[in-house]
Amino acid sequence: MLLSIYAYNTVYFCKVRNIFMKIYTLLLTLMMASISAAAGVQSGAQDLGAYLPLISDKKVAMVVNQSSVVNAEHLVDLLLENNINIKTIFAPEHGFRGAADAGEQLKNGVDASTGLPIVSLYGSHKKPTDDDLKSIGAVIFDIQDVGVRFYTYLSTLHYVMEAAAENNITVIVLDRPNPNGNRIDGPLLKKAYRSFVGLHPVPVLYGMTIGEYALMINGEGWLKGGIKADLKVVRLQNYSHSDFYHLPVKPSPNLPNDLSVALYPSLALFEGTVFSAGRGTDKQFQLYGAPGYTKHSFSFVPQPHEGAKQPKHRGRRCYGVDLSTADLKSVRASQKMSLSYLLDAYRNYPDKEDFFLKNNFFDRLAGSDELRLQILAGKSEKEIRESWKDDLQHFKARRQKYLIYQ
Repeated sequence: MLLSIYAYNTVYFCKVRNIFMKIYTLLLTLMMASISAAAGVQSGAQDLGAYLPLISDKKVAMVVNQSSVVNAEHLVDLLLENNINIKTIFAPEHGFRGAADAGEQLKNGVDASTGLPIVSLYGSHKKPTDDDLKSIGAVIFDIQDVGVRFYTYLSTLHYVMEAAAENNITVIVLDRPNPNGNRIDGPLLKKAYRSFVGLHPVPVLYGMTIGEYALMINGEGWLKGGIKADLKVVRLQNYSHSDFYHLPVKPSPNLPNDLSVALYPSLALFEGTVFSAGRGTDKQFQLYGAPGYTKHSFSFVPQPHEGAKQPKHRGRRCYGVDLSTADLKSVRASQKMSLSYLLDAYRNYPDKEDFFLKNNFFDRLAGSDELRLQILAGKSEKEIRESWKDDLQHFKARRQKYLIYQ
């Protein structure tokens, strides 16, 4: 009898072990597939065969910046080599070469390398005019986004699509990965708070590529008068929203690395407060502080820097928190923006009357006045998050219609 019990237990153990081994093997396979897929992502710009036939006989305008590269070569140079007739370069915030300050008014000019005219779409001229698009047959949009609502390249995309639709011009979006593609979180923007740092009723983190977002702009009728653009999206290859994607080129001067991109949706709200989020240092969007915030011993002194010629609190010592050693995987794994930094700063800042700037920029970034009022009322992060819950569920259902990737 003992032998039979032993035999039964041995067989049972082997079955359990085999089940666990199968599960382990499956998880390992999925993990390796995710890693290899992320490593082998091909941007839309790399798929020349998909879009060169669409523009070979047309005069083309390019909406591009320093991130518009294909195997280390700028897309403009690559298309000129392929005899594409480029007539105009449209430059977004930070300019064609991506070195201008945030908010800096940009002027039209000429690209020294190619001799092509550059038309600024940042400043008073945010939408291409009919004259800008005269004789243009197609507009190519190829700019790296970071998946955050107040990143202004979304607004540039909107106005380019709108102008192209009004002039019966095709818009070709060359898709690029969203480095925050696994994250959907934050308050939705309310219509009364539309501005260039937020035009659409989406949360701070929306979990879509720039191509998927373009499809949503078109499909939801968000262009003026509900007009539709003749839109074509050149897909990514080997991409899913859950993959981690390292940006090979800085998307803008003050997002120098993967951690700053991951912390940006949480720390950028400080732009509407007395606090600095690190502009004027080499740890932009990886720390926060203010001169009167002496609760913390860590300090930094903002100085003129690339993309920040006149940083907030220039030359003054700011006390605060250094997040530059935070674990990137943990930040991404949370799939949320954090309110803890903002709440910590407000609750411990001595002069609460002056915490929020008087220009209402915080409300425009947050998408309404609700978050500011919740903070003033002493609401907890849990209570604030609960107020987003229904809006986020409705957005996720709306978003689903436009997803190209898993």
